[in-house]
Amino acid sequence: MYDNEIKRVLVSKEQIARRVKELGEQISRDYEGESITFVCTLRGGCVFFADLIREISGDVEIDFIAVSSYGAGTKTSGEVKMVKDLSSPIKGKNIIVVEDIIDTGVTLSYLKRLLASREPKSLKICSLLDKPSRRKLEFEGDYIGFVIENEYVVGYGLDYNQKLRHLPEVCVLAPEVYGG
Repeated sequence: MYDNEIKRVLVSKEQIARRVKELGEQISRDYEGESITFVCTLRGGCVFFADLIREISGDVEIDFIAVSSYGAGTKTSGEVKMVKDLSSPIKGKNIIVVEDIIDTGVTLSYLKRLLASREPKSLKICSLLDKPSRRKLEFEGDYIGFVIENEYVVGYGLDYNQKLRHLPEVCVLAPEVYGG
């Protein structure tokens, strides 16, 4: 159905499921006996977030935030805009921000500084994908699913112009679709 838009599958749904389970087990061990508030970055992180929190043992709270450094295109504007803030204070809580991809580092650097200023007990970043070759700012995630090359990816929450998020795997978008 999307054959003309997809170049190839990069990470299969089976690989994703296996890695999400491993990340859930690692986080559960790291926070054994403690409560964790998972913060989903909307919209891209929602699919990964839903699967990840179901793999966590222990006390879990959830919240949502939306920030953006992208407009309608495929390039970051470099300016981060708050779209939706958290619903509850995070002071003194263990916070894990769940993101779809660490790309330039611009948005997540901003978000990490913002949330750290609210004095959480701990603050970690969990991302399904990491694309270090695209960094504009030095930034490291704490829990990473897969490190990928510099290709435009969609599926499993990642989009192109708000489309293709529903695909069950991470796919490389055909360059002719986005003019790459």
